[in-house]
Amino acid sequence: MKKTLIVITLALTAAFTALAQEAPTAQDAAAAAAQAISEAPQDAAPAPKPSYWTKSLVIDLGLNQTSLVDWAAGGYNTVTLNSGLDAKADYAKGLASWNNRLQMQYGFLYSAEKEGLLQKSTDRLYLESKFGYNIGKDSKWSYTAALDFRTQFSDNLDSYEKDSEGVWHGTLKSGLLSPAYVNLGLGMDWKPTSWFNVNIAPLTGSIVIVDIPQLRKNYGMELGVAEDDAEYASAVATGDATKFGVYYRPAKFQFGAQLKANAKAKVNDNLSLETQLVLFSNYLKNPQNLRVNWDNKLSWQLTKFFKFGLDTWLIYDPDVLIFSAKDNKTVQRIQFKEFITFNFTWTFGGKK
Repeated sequence: MKKTLIVITLALTAAFTALAQEAPTAQDAAAAAAQAISEAPQDAAPAPKPSYWTKSLVIDLGLNQTSLVDWAAGGYNTVTLNSGLDAKADYAKGLASWNNRLQMQYGFLYSAEKEGLLQKSTDRLYLESKFGYNIGKDSKWSYTAALDFRTQFSDNLDSYEKDSEGVWHGTLKSGLLSPAYVNLGLGMDWKPTSWFNVNIAPLTGSIVIVDIPQLRKNYGMELGVAEDDAEYASAVATGDATKFGVYYRPAKFQFGAQLKANAKAKVNDNLSLETQLVLFSNYLKNPQNLRVNWDNKLSWQLTKFFKFGLDTWLIYDPDVLIFSAKDNKTVQRIQFKEFITFNFTWTFGGKK
């Protein structure tokens, strides 16, 4: 920069000196000054600092309301509120990558049929984190270490009844950390295209947590024997012990293999379908009985701020027992849930 200022100063000085003498000389001096300026060294612009992160955030909020006044066909006033968050933070540098995703959903329903009672419609917390190191620059395979965590935010009840004081009571089905699944797997990732990948983790440790004592039996928690009176008294106090001093443990460890397949098909700029299938086999007990989680998400962006969504979840856990009114007992069953939404949505994507 200093060199440039010096050259410009000398050129202007020469031009003004020539102007003081005669016109033809001034024109020559001006031309020489212009040439000197064009030939002066230019300072190079600083190179932008590289950023290896790609981030995105989608926030959804949906509200449905029905109000009836002297409606001959009958019905109930209802209000449904649902919310969701989908955050991603991905890192890539050279052969290394680190992918993170957090999905949260929560919603509830209020109906005049059950005045004073809020019932959950959806409740989900799902965190995924995967570190990968590619075998080679053009390889479709990577070594991976993957962690995921699933649970919900609050208690879920059904079979509600109102007592003599007008307070609603229900049968507890699940709650925060009841259950919760934590999986850590070492393996390899195959990614033949940008929209599909399969993670194979033959070394996977899984911890199943059921914090609420009265739910542990139905979620297949293992039995333990109280080692002393204090431990047994504690188990009795929480309703978690039998008369023989045996109680259900709050957590169990499983060791096995996990396969996780992800696919995201984009029909156009507004319509997309995302699916994830997770299979887990426990080497330590009945490896032929697979634990299955299959999530599907259809998203249709109608306008910039309004989106139609269809989510489905299918779960099969051979250790989970669900009451069957037909058989009048608890049995192993396939769990299925469908959730249709029309949401006001905010999208913050492609940020580095």
